[in-house]
Amino acid sequence: MINVLAAIETGHMQTLVAAWLHLTLSFMVWLLIGALAVPIGEAVGLSDGQRVIAVALPLLSGAFLRIIAGWASDRFGAKRTAMVILLCEWLATVYGSIGLRSFADVLVLGVLLGSGGASFAVTLPLASVAYPTVHRGLAMGLVATGNAGAVLVAFIGPWVSARWGWPAMFTLMTGAVLATLVFFTMVVPSDRQTQRASMNQWGTGVATLLGDPMMARLAFIYAVTFGGFVGLCSVLPMFFHDLYAFDLVAAGGMTALSALVGSLIRPVGGYWADRWGGIRVLEVVCPALAATALGLASLPPVGWALFLLIVGITLMGVGNGAVFQLVGVAMSKQIGLASGLIGAVGALGGFLFPVSLGILGTVSGWYGSGFLLFGSAAAAAGIMVFHMARREYVLHRISH
Repeated sequence: MINVLAAIETGHMQTLVAAWLHLTLSFMVWLLIGALAVPIGEAVGLSDGQRVIAVALPLLSGAFLRIIAGWASDRFGAKRTAMVILLCEWLATVYGSIGLRSFADVLVLGVLLGSGGASFAVTLPLASVAYPTVHRGLAMGLVATGNAGAVLVAFIGPWVSARWGWPAMFTLMTGAVLATLVFFTMVVPSDRQTQRASMNQWGTGVATLLGDPMMARLAFIYAVTFGGFVGLCSVLPMFFHDLYAFDLVAAGGMTALSALVGSLIRPVGGYWADRWGGIRVLEVVCPALAATALGLASLPPVGWALFLLIVGITLMGVGNGAVFQLVGVAMSKQIGLASGLIGAVGALGGFLFPVSLGILGTVSGWYGSGFLLFGSAAAAAGIMVFHMARREYVLHRISH
């Protein structure tokens, strides 16, 4: 603990706090429809298929917006890009607070809420440049505990909805996002003097990153670890409500419990990766995650399901921290762009998880098939990690 506190003091703590708050509120905005899918579906008259699309759409929108935010971060600066993201989130919550009358309204809202997913492309680079290289894994892991926004929205959303109606949750978030924007603007130092990448330089950087095998591998692994985390957090309220017959508040509480562990453990993953190397951490995480997903595929009794979900989300949190420790070290010169591209693939994985769960469940009649597919992806990521560990040039590239 003393070593961790000492490491935190080596950088700009105000930026660390502001980046964490930005990500926490953004994560809440991003997953709002997931937390309120049942009452919104009942109010608007959505079918099961439409609910799945509504839950997954912000994740898809966020995937594309992360790329744009990553470019804007490198081109115009992370601070100004982060402020624009918060403004977009504020507009989304205002739109939701007015009320939704049709599936088309829900789709528009889903696209707007995707702006919350873009936060990763600016908050993690802010944390990275605010700290020396030796502590970047920890700093980025601490900011990434903003994933706890999934806990807050899963717990608070159903509770507010049950008492005052689901539009009240959007109204509450409108004020919270505006307050975060003011605080962020005040405490984060200006980065206007930072040298910006031109459009040509950015295009060359994208081409270079896309051609980097390390980039492709990390993106796939992150699609499994982060995509699994955000996808699960989006569908768990419906999962507990539809399959285990829990009421909305109880389903939200169980979702919050599962997400809490995965959020808090992420900086531990970054710290372990700083100490032992991200590859070594992922060598343990990926096979264990595959085994956990296969256990969930059997749709066990609720007690075992909750236990396996907590274990699985914990593994995802550790894996997320390890992946971005590797990004911070191996791609430090293009951290904004790399974070945006890898984060986009991760968000795309989050989009595919609920969609596959819904489609495969409908077609096969067995909702465990989605977990089986995810377990196969985790196993493939494990094979990839073991291959990376045995390539000497990779180990040399990320050595401390």
